[in-house]
Amino acid sequence: MSVSARHSDRPDGSAVAPRSPLFSILVGVSALLVLLQGLWAGLFIHEKQDYAKGWVQVHSIGGNVALLLALAALVVVIVKLRSRRDLLVGSIAYAVLLAVEGFLGSLIGDHAGVAAVHIPLAMALMGLAVYLPLRARR
Repeated sequence: MSVSARHSDRPDGSAVAPRSPLFSILVGVSALLVLLQGLWAGLFIHEKQDYAKGWVQVHSIGGNVALLLALAALVVVIVKLRSRRDLLVGSIAYAVLLAVEGFLGSLIGDHAGVAAVHIPLAMALMGLAVYLPLRARR
């Protein structure tokens, strides 16, 4: 029986949850981009540097790509892993929180106080981005 089957002939009689390497890859690359967001933000945080504006663009593009990958992972969950409620709920939360994070990031230029929510939310997203591929392996 394949790894993606719902049940297995395991010696202990336990079920094997369906898996998708594509899901893990999409969320994993998205997680890498979320991690890099912190690096890129650190490169532009000091506005006096000449190259800050370029890193703001890289940060923005990276966030958008991370969101697109999260949405693609959500589609994979809906199509192939629908029975995995943990991954479905986690993927929905990840995609929605990435969208909120991007929206908040777009407000920081006009409302610097938004960073007080944007930065901690990024840390929570990193945790969720690590959790999802690990959970998908179960």
